[in-house]
Amino acid sequence: MSRALPKYNKRRVAIIGGVAAVALSGAVIAGSALAGETSKSTNSQAARTKASPGTVSCPAVAPSLPAIPASAKAEVDRNLALLDTQIAEANKRLVDTVGQGGANFAQNAIIGPLKDKRVATINRIATAIGRTAAKPTGLDSLAPCTLNAGGAAGGGAAASPSASPTQQAGGNTGNTGNTGNTGNTNAAGTVSCPAVAPSLPAIPASAKAEVDRNLALLDTQIAEANKRLVDTVGQGGPNFAQNAIIGPLKDKRVATINRIATAIGRTAAKPTGLDSLAACTLNK
Repeated sequence: MSRALPKYNKRRVAIIGGVAAVALSGAVIAGSALAGETSKSTNSQAARTKASPGTVSCPAVAPSLPAIPASAKAEVDRNLALLDTQIAEANKRLVDTVGQGGANFAQNAIIGPLKDKRVATINRIATAIGRTAAKPTGLDSLAPCTLNAGGAAGGGAAASPSASPTQQAGGNTGNTGNTGNTGNTNAAGTVSCPAVAPSLPAIPASAKAEVDRNLALLDTQIAEANKRLVDTVGQGGPNFAQNAIIGPLKDKRVATINRIATAIGRTAAKPTGLDSLAACTLNK
């Protein structure tokens, strides 16, 4: 019996050692699993943080208006309401497009176009007042908007030092490599817009300089749009050109064409229906 005891002790030690090894392996596996869950949780939280689209902030227009003639009140109120609608639509687009486009997507496709829409709307307000009272000037300075926290750009707010380079570059992060237009990387296309001059009536001498200046501006706007098409080839998704270039160009043309009609209307019959000439198309 005494000789068998050492063998028993050895067997007992071996069994205990095996159990300990299994227990240690289980602890390591459990620790790894917990670490993985922690990492996933951290990544999910970071993803949620990156998804903040920010909001649009625009100067109020109503406080800068003069006394509004009764004959203009309905039109002015309608356009003031439209300004609010435009901001709401821009905020919705910020939410709907989180993660789309490159670093400047929000600025190019939302904030910039919003400014152009506001220029046209504010100009209509000033024109409505100017029909029966002194037309207010300088209201265009209220058109630009900024992008508040969550999306960098527009307002010039400093980016957080802890933000990733993608976050610092623009509000919509996580998709800087979006190349939805890869089929168009070698062909930017060109903008085609209806000519405005042939549709104008006889231009009073007093309006000629202003009309000529705005007709020239229409040409400049087309040239700038064509340059942007070349400079942004391959950027954004399939609707990038329409959202960031063609749409904003239409809004600019609406404002410019409206100025032409207003200039003529000061001393002659104001031409109508010219807004139908504002929309442009993209030729491939």
